[in-house]
Amino acid sequence: MGENVPVRCPACRRAHAYTPPVYPCACGAPVVPPLLRGAPAEPITHRTWTDEWVTVRCTACGRQDQWPQPELGCPCGTVLRVPVRPVTSVPPTPPGPPAPDDGPAASSGATASTTGVSTVPASTVPAHIPLPRTAAVPRPSFRPVTIRTARDAVTTAALYLRWLGFRDVVQPDERPGTVIDLRGPGLVAQVDPTTRPTSLRAVECLWLTGLAASATSVSFSLAGYEDKARARADGLRLPLFVMDLTGTPQPVNSAADELVARGA
Repeated sequence: MGENVPVRCPACRRAHAYTPPVYPCACGAPVVPPLLRGAPAEPITHRTWTDEWVTVRCTACGRQDQWPQPELGCPCGTVLRVPVRPVTSVPPTPPGPPAPDDGPAASSGATASTTGVSTVPASTVPAHIPLPRTAAVPRPSFRPVTIRTARDAVTTAALYLRWLGFRDVVQPDERPGTVIDLRGPGLVAQVDPTTRPTSLRAVECLWLTGLAASATSVSFSLAGYEDKARARADGLRLPLFVMDLTGTPQPVNSAADELVARGA
């Protein structure tokens, strides 16, 4: 739980006690945006996608991720953007124990890290290396469905999610503002059957929808993903799959590999 911070509305001068939201870091620790005390809140008159996010560092592992910008709705009708202290240089990591000396092998050019947890920017994430298929509960081989239409792509994704272990996967009759094609208990999934790579915005909207519903978010695409979308999904641990016309989804990031390995 974050600490209450006084926030005054510049429109009506009403004072509020604001508690910042808490988000889950990939390491499991809670992350709270550090509010900038004493800085005035700004009325939101125009929204841009960039302004909706703020970079926050996890105090437990040092990881930097982007989270929704803290906001406060005043009863007078003004929506306020609550300032957050910007992330500065990465704090030094205390040295860990010295690496063991393995004799000649240690001097052959191999290096060992002598630091603790380090922060790796999403742009430097190595190429995807699939994990072995070792599901906790053995599953029969997935039976693909040939994809000829957008409806076939949605059907294939639904069958694959059921194969992974998700129950009652259906396509909602009424869709919300975001394009969510499949839902189930603890699941929201998006299927992009277009010929354009899935965008960064689509990935972020899917993740936010899953976060609001406390559900697992999963993305399927026929044309793959933009580089920024894939890097963002890696940082958010959001599983990405691609489908070819034979109807066999393939994981494209480690989060997808882990989902296939463990099942729902």
